[in-house]
Amino acid sequence: MIKTAIVILNWNTRHYLEKFLPFLVKYTSLPDVQLVLADNGSTDDSVEFVRKYYPAVTTIVFDKNYGFAEGYNIALKQVNAEYYIILNSDIEVTENWLPPLLTILEQNDKIAACMPKIRSYLNPGYFEYAGAAGGFLDKFGYPFCKGRIFTTLEKDDGQYDGTYQIQWATGACLAIKAELFHKFEGFDPYFFAHQEEVDLCWRLINAGYEIYCTSNSLIYHIGGGTLPKSNPHKTYLNFRNTLVLLYKNTHTLRFIYIFLIKLILDAIAVLKVLCEKKPKDALAIIMAHLSFYKYFFYHKKPDITNYFSQELIFNKSIVFQYFILKKMKFSQLSFNKYKSKNLQIRTVESLCE
Repeated sequence: MIKTAIVILNWNTRHYLEKFLPFLVKYTSLPDVQLVLADNGSTDDSVEFVRKYYPAVTTIVFDKNYGFAEGYNIALKQVNAEYYIILNSDIEVTENWLPPLLTILEQNDKIAACMPKIRSYLNPGYFEYAGAAGGFLDKFGYPFCKGRIFTTLEKDDGQYDGTYQIQWATGACLAIKAELFHKFEGFDPYFFAHQEEVDLCWRLINAGYEIYCTSNSLIYHIGGGTLPKSNPHKTYLNFRNTLVLLYKNTHTLRFIYIFLIKLILDAIAVLKVLCEKKPKDALAIIMAHLSFYKYFFYHKKPDITNYFSQELIFNKSIVFQYFILKKMKFSQLSFNKYKSKNLQIRTVESLCE
């Protein structure tokens, strides 16, 4: 068994591999580290390119595109390592990006996963949408990050630097203990793509484990490489997967309450995109609900008996905070002023000292 496997799930991104693999090889020259390319049925020459120019990279080739969730599940069953680093192909790593992540995972048995600080490759002074400086959820399941709320990206002036507990770590660069990844059956393949990492992190937290983000590790991410932000299929996946996420990871009574509110909020979302003349997005939201109702009837709800997951949830509506109160920065949410037991952010500055 090797100590660390860095696994890139690829689908037709030879242009990213050509651009970013040199940085990964240059800044990952550590002992007992394996680089793996898992190809999700690409139709370009990604695999041929890697085998020709980077023969040290192990390649795993699938017969078709299994999506992000199931693609990684299949790939990681074939990789024997103590730690997995799940890494997108459109990421530029920086010098010394890997050791701080491994340092966190080695702290104690309760730490399951972690992520680096992520800036935008296209706008390097700003945080990147997919993970920024660590992920959280509001009480209705809306994801947001330190450094990113909805479409507002903050400039990174070091305001969130440190090593601290979060609710979810992005799948763009997720460092996780292999034993726990397999114990919790990896990503839920039903998600296909989008929010599968939130679901996995939430399941881990429900079981008493912890997730962290550290600014001691820095990467740059392009984002939206497979599906652009305006893609109706992405809209469908995000709305459907949010409902599944809440159904799986919240107590039954809490879910009923949240679901009733979500019906109203998602109806407003349909009206909003219709006003923006995006009928395909409106249809995508409606289809997302219909798909979830089918999921509801065929999947028994897990029994959530503990409340570890509630400790990190922002016990307010981020929609209200952002659109009505115009609080567009994480720092404006005044997390430390809330006394509710549902919100406990613990900093661990000594982890990487």
